[in-house]
Amino acid sequence: MKKRILAILAGAALALGLCGCSNSKDSDWNYIKNKGTLVVGITYNMPMNYKDDSGELTGFETDFTTEVCKRLGVEPKFQLIEWSKKEMELKSKTIDLVWNGLTVTEDRKKEFLFSTSYLRNKQVTIVKAENADKYPDTAAMANIKIAFEGGSAGEDIVKEDANLTGCTPINCEAQVNALMEVKAGTADACIVDYTLGQALTREGSDYSDLVVLENIPNTDEEYAIGARMEDVETIKKINETIAEMAKDGTLKAIAEKYDLSDALLV
Repeated sequence: MKKRILAILAGAALALGLCGCSNSKDSDWNYIKNKGTLVVGITYNMPMNYKDDSGELTGFETDFTTEVCKRLGVEPKFQLIEWSKKEMELKSKTIDLVWNGLTVTEDRKKEFLFSTSYLRNKQVTIVKAENADKYPDTAAMANIKIAFEGGSAGEDIVKEDANLTGCTPINCEAQVNALMEVKAGTADACIVDYTLGQALTREGSDYSDLVVLENIPNTDEEYAIGARMEDVETIKKINETIAEMAKDGTLKAIAEKYDLSDALLV
């Protein structure tokens, strides 16, 4: 009798376990859908997410996120985060996604479940225009002061490029802060995303006295959305929506608005 009771209990436990497993892949989507909001972790990163002259949040990824959320029936909530802590914010469910010029790397594939890659990017070095001729290559940048956003692909380059190992690193909270360091003369150079560098150093901008040295360094990258590893169903729905937006021209129209159509991957 005792063996029979134990067998029944074991079977019940197994059934519960199987039930839990069958729902695990879409539990995060149900969590998002039930609360009605999709919380997206961002930094202010022109032209992805930034404040316009009236103080309203705008940008390619602001519009992109808003349209995806509209089609999925949830409201977007943009949460400003410290970029170096993005993995912790995601795991603790302070945010639901990282969606802000997130570069796909092999190391990050261990931390994030990535969506379809949707935009091409690269890392570039920015210096004062008057100093541009000093740096024909990274070997000429040995021992300079170089700024980057903490936790960014730019930081990875400073750590990995043998010519930059003797540099004085300046770890910044955001990419725009790295540009501020160069403009102020407290850094000789900074490494940031090409998309941001091109947008912020154009003629008439606050940083028009800075220039992009596009080939120092020049690493091809792709942007994608980062989710928790278990969030299979949410990423599936987002990928389907991205495909729809690419097919009906909506994504191209958003990219054209921010002069990014040449960088689209979908």
